[in-house]
Amino acid sequence: MKTYVPDNNSTEQNWVVVDASNVPLGRLATLIASRIRGKHRPDFTPNIINGDFVVVINAEKVALTGKKLDQKVYTRYSGYQGGLKKETARTVLARHPERVIEHAVFGMLPKGRQGRSMHPRLKVYAGEQHPHAAQQPTKLENN
Repeated sequence: MKTYVPDNNSTEQNWVVVDASNVPLGRLATLIASRIRGKHRPDFTPNIINGDFVVVINAEKVALTGKKLDQKVYTRYSGYQGGLKKETARTVLARHPERVIEHAVFGMLPKGRQGRSMHPRLKVYAGEQHPHAAQQPTKLENN
């Protein structure tokens, strides 16, 4: 079986805007991750990055179902002894609402060099405004 390799002329990257208000976090993250990866394109190839740039607005209004606001715990480690920090989703959403969506999407992207090069394609903003109007992003309906 031959592997399909798209030519260099078809590597246009589009910009899309996703409104995160009242959308469950996991459903939003899978939509964004597949869009960044390029799985929506008919010429998808796993080893070539040809996905879109995604701008997420209203990150502070993302929905967490059930008791996840109080039971979901985000941890980070400073590297020092006793440097493990734990925060619930409620406190992270209050302080840095962008990080909740970034954490969920980055966990769904490939690990390694290719996944790290996909990270700058995600732009998350807490409010309605974003500075990417010059790229003329299209609005993506998240059903």
